[in-house]
Amino acid sequence: MLLSPLNWVVHLFSSLEWGVAVLMLFRYGRLVGRPDVARFGLFMIPHWVGSWFVLGYHLSGDRLPFMLDMSELVNFFGSIFLLSATISILRRGKPQTAGFAGALFAGIAVSGHPQSWMGNNVFDAILQLSSIVYLAFLVLLLRVRKQDPEAFSGLTVFGFWFVLVFISVTIFCMYLATEVRGFPTLSHDDLLHGLAESLLSVSNLLIVLGIHRQTKRAKEKMLGR
Repeated sequence: MLLSPLNWVVHLFSSLEWGVAVLMLFRYGRLVGRPDVARFGLFMIPHWVGSWFVLGYHLSGDRLPFMLDMSELVNFFGSIFLLSATISILRRGKPQTAGFAGALFAGIAVSGHPQSWMGNNVFDAILQLSSIVYLAFLVLLLRVRKQDPEAFSGLTVFGFWFVLVFISVTIFCMYLATEVRGFPTLSHDDLLHGLAESLLSVSNLLIVLGIHRQTKRAKEKMLGR
């Protein structure tokens, strides 16, 4: 395996954080009587599944590229569910049309230039499309926050936006690992790989803390009635 024990801890922690966010957001939606918010939490599950494909890819020593492809495909189609859930939240109270949405998480950070089972051109196309769609998703989240503050806390929205920092640093780390430090891929450079993945962990942690804050406020409001 290419990853050191510490790097494995970082990867596992990132995935577990996302799973906790799924559960917490679902329970928060049920707590405040918001099926649309609870549905959004459930629709985060495909991205959580995608993260485990990435872990499987690393477990194989990065020798099973189809697992990386599966992660990208699962995340891409999972974004369709997130889009549906986000539109549902935006339409609460008054119907309106929302733009495209989606999410990109673990896939970009797994290696420098992965050898794709379905072909690098197809892999790159999916990756680029996911990146574009994620930007639209971020804009959509800002609209949700402005229109419906009860749905997500500002910290949770910031956590989703922080993924851009993760992506930017990962791209820079890819360049350093492969072009400067001479490694075949980012996965072979344990230091830079761990640094990049830790930022995804920070992003997921912000999302979890934001949901916790929102849940705490909701409970306090109920007790104050």
